[in-house]
Amino acid sequence: MATRRHPTARQVRLGTELRRLRDAAGLKATEAATLLGVNSVQMSQIESGVAGVSEERLRRLAANYACSDVDLIDALVDMATDRTRGWWEEYRGVLPAAYLDLSELDHHATFRHDVAVIHVPGLFQTDAYARALFSYMNPEFPQSEVEHRVAHRMKRKTVIESPDPIPYETVIHEAALRIRVAGRAASRAQLTRILELSEAEHITVRVIPFGLDDFAGAGSAMVYLGGAVPHLDTVVRDAPHGTAFIDSAAQLEHFRKLFRRVKGASLEPEQSRDLIQQLTKEL
Repeated sequence: MATRRHPTARQVRLGTELRRLRDAAGLKATEAATLLGVNSVQMSQIESGVAGVSEERLRRLAANYACSDVDLIDALVDMATDRTRGWWEEYRGVLPAAYLDLSELDHHATFRHDVAVIHVPGLFQTDAYARALFSYMNPEFPQSEVEHRVAHRMKRKTVIESPDPIPYETVIHEAALRIRVAGRAASRAQLTRILELSEAEHITVRVIPFGLDDFAGAGSAMVYLGGAVPHLDTVVRDAPHGTAFIDSAAQLEHFRKLFRRVKGASLEPEQSRDLIQQLTKEL
């Protein structure tokens, strides 16, 4: 059984879900290992994403775990048998693994919801905005490092700008629209780009204005990625120690509710475009 030195977030998630199914069935890891004809170390490697699992073995486990959710099992099989080597692989060893993990999750997502409070969402950022952001936040980076990060961010846009884009809905606080990460001209170009993208049928842009009363959601920034089934959704948040990938059922439900609450406090799409146009004129 081949093992991986650095499993991706998606591979780790597959192992996590297999462990959750085993726990729900009330079986020990040693019992599951016996079902597959492997030892406990190999079972641990499967459940940590360090080792892969075949479709036949995965379905055998699901049957013995008495999992009757056919859609979930099929989705897990897709994860287990996927051999996609996407464009992000060219950055492996060049950028932090979290950058590649997010790109892979984007690629497989069925939809994406963002809440942005301080910065314009990454999928909307122009080249100039992203470059200014990376250069300021990481002043010790050589220019080549900045350029790698900018290029990667620009390529991530394929999920909403390709011929077959995913549905994308974002709620942006007015603060993120007003903060001049780059100069006046670059800020105007950034707002114009958001307006252009907001006209697409698969993209919904909502703005939370400064004048809104009773909004305490400044810490609500998130990326919510839809999985093949809701059980496989993922929330991505920036944390002091790095990027956090959140996937427990209770946490996912919490962030679903949080997104609905933030969305409910925002302006309607047409009103949001009007506000962005006003901010553009002010520049």
